Amino acid sequence: MFLQKRLGMRVKAIQARSNLPLRLQLWNGQQYDFGLQAPQVTVKIAHASALRSLLNPSLLNLGQAYVEGKFDIEGPLEAIIDIANKLSANALIPGKKLRLLLNAFSHTRDKDAAAIHYHYDVSNAFYQTFLDPLMVYSCAYFEQGDENLQTAQLKKIDHILTKIAVKPDELLLDIGCGWGALVMRAAQKFGTRCVGITLSENQYALARERVAQAGLSDRIDIRLQDYRDVSGQFDRITSVGMFEHVGLKNLPAYFKKISALLKDDGLAMNHGITTTYTDHRNAPLGGGEFIEKYVFPQGELPHIGHVLTTMQDGGLEVLDVENLRRHYAQTCTMWAENFERNAEQIRTLVDDKRYRIWRIYLAGCAHAFTNDWISLNQIVCGKAGRAAEQLGRSRAYMYQKTS
Repeated sequence: MFLQKRLGMRVKAIQARSNLPLRLQLWNGQQYDFGLQAPQVTVKIAHASALRSLLNPSLLNLGQAYVEGKFDIEGPLEAIIDIANKLSANALIPGKKLRLLLNAFSHTRDKDAAAIHYHYDVSNAFYQTFLDPLMVYSCAYFEQGDENLQTAQLKKIDHILTKIAVKPDELLLDIGCGWGALVMRAAQKFGTRCVGITLSENQYALARERVAQAGLSDRIDIRLQDYRDVSGQFDRITSVGMFEHVGLKNLPAYFKKISALLKDDGLAMNHGITTTYTDHRNAPLGGGEFIEKYVFPQGELPHIGHVLTTMQDGGLEVLDVENLRRHYAQTCTMWAENFERNAEQIRTLVDDKRYRIWRIYLAGCAHAFTNDWISLNQIVCGKAGRAAEQLGRSRAYMYQKTS
C-alpha cells in the first residue's frame, strides 16, 4: 500500500514535467496514466516488487525488472524504448549529473573466451532469425539508404576490402571472423588468401562448414584462436566488431599485436563501436550497466580519441576515419524489426529471459546510435614511420565501383 501511494505521487510528478503516453496497469486492476493523452505503451505489473524499479527508474532497473519477468509491456517497440529513456531521465533530480559507470575489467584468455561464449554461442539458429542470410553481425553500409539488409551487409564488406586495397593472392587476417562472410567474400571476389579467427565454437563450426561448401578450403583457414596467439605476417588485417571485447587497458597491446602481424607495406582496418563520452564511460541512465550485466560481459567501449591515441602507441599510423553511426542505427532498427517479426520462432530457441534481454537490447542499441550515445568508426591504418611517398594521395580509390 505504501509503495502504491509513493507510485501515485511519482506519476503526478512525471505528469507535470513530461506528460508521457504511458499507462501502468497493476495486478489488482488499478491504473495510472503518466500523460493526458491516450497511452502508446502499457506496462502490466505482475507483482508489487516491480514497483521499486518504477519508483527509482533507470535503464538498468527497468530493464532488469523486465527481463526477470516482473512486468510485461504492450506497444510499439520504438515507443517502449523512447518512453523508458524519458522515464529514466525524468527520475533524475534537477541539476544532478548522470552517474556513469567506469569499467575496470581484467581481460584474460579464459575470461574473454567465457564472455564470447555467453554472447555468441546462444545458437546459430537464434542469430539466423534476425540477421541477414550471410549472418553478418556488425554495422551494414546503406550507400543509398534504401538497400535491404543483405545488400547493405555485402556493400559493407566490399567497402572494407576496397578501403584496404586487397589484391589477389595476398594474405588477409580477419580477427573475429564471425560466421565467415568477410573472408569468403575476400576469397571469392578479390582472390585473397585468408585466415579467420574466432573464439566462438558455434561460429567456428559453421564458418568452416560454409567455407567447405563453397569450395574455398584451399584459400581460407578458419581457426578457433585468440588473437594474442596468432603468428606470422599478413598483407591485410581486418577487425570488424571485435575490439569492443579487448578492454580499454589492453588497446595499446592489441594494436601493437596488429602492427607486429602486419607487413611493412600492409594495411589494416578496425571497424568498431565507440562511445561518445570522452571519459570512456558507458551510455547514460544505466544503459551501459544493463548491457554489461545481461548482454556483453567484459565489454568496454573507448572514445574515438582514445582509439586513435592507442593506435599510435601501438605503432600504427591512422590513414582514414569514417563515421557510420547513421548506418548502425538503421542496421539495429532492421535487426529489431526482424526480431519482433520472428518472436514466435525465437521463443522456441531460447528461454523467456534471453528473449526479453535481446528484444530490448536490439531496440535500445538503435536508440543509442540514433541519439549519439555510441557510434561506429571505420579506421584504416598502416605501420607508423613509413616515408610520405609510400602513402596514397587521395581517398578516391575507396569509392571506385568494383564488379
